[in-house]
Amino acid sequence: MTAPSEAARAGILKTPFGSVRGVLFDIDDTLVDLEYSMTTALREVSEHLLPRLDQAGWERFGRIFTHETTHFYDRYLAGELTFNEQRLLRGRAALGHFGVELDEGEESHRWLTAYSEKQPAYVKPFPDVLPLLDVLDNAGVPYGAVSNNVHDYQRAKLDGAGLERVTHLVGTDTLGVAKPHPAMYLEGVRLLGTSPGETLYVGDNRLLDAEGSTAAGLVGVWLNRMGEVVEGFEGSMVASLEELLQ
Repeated sequence: MTAPSEAARAGILKTPFGSVRGVLFDIDDTLVDLEYSMTTALREVSEHLLPRLDQAGWERFGRIFTHETTHFYDRYLAGELTFNEQRLLRGRAALGHFGVELDEGEESHRWLTAYSEKQPAYVKPFPDVLPLLDVLDNAGVPYGAVSNNVHDYQRAKLDGAGLERVTHLVGTDTLGVAKPHPAMYLEGVRLLGTSPGETLYVGDNRLLDAEGSTAAGLVGVWLNRMGEVVEGFEGSMVASLEELLQ
């Protein structure tokens, strides 16, 4: 990553999207590789149930859990399910696709407990995160995170991933709302002590992160790590956090 410019040392960071005085991040699959941690732990706790599954099958298994069952997570955000309930339902859906039914009670409890214990150990930051935070620290530009999960759970996740320096954090229980409610992004701005128009917000979800933050008045940027093509998208986009400094 490039060293901060003179303007950056004065607390202003120049980006391809204009000069900003603060940066807010999404957490999951933006700062930390949540998908890797989930799929790795899922395989570890489920291999005894699917001993003949090949690599393509495990990739499909992970895809179902991480991408095709997010409606259960939406129900958690709506208060219809607990966090563990949505997690178990997603696991059952993935296992059920391959003909395995988790029994109610002890078997489900063992599977969920094993997954919950193993998954945090695999949560790591993406390679482009720490260099960017170094630049922001050197530039005197404040930063923080806004997440669609509860504060304490995400605080523990950041700390476990070695991201203790991300001190400003807004969770769904901070104000009782979730992204894309404008209050989520604006609370992050308040914590940074900046204004919306001079605060960059970057995240991997095009709707919740880029478009939601832009609608709230921030400089919203979609972190499109996978190179997804979306016709008609006219917003700001980067393929990596490194591009924020180019």
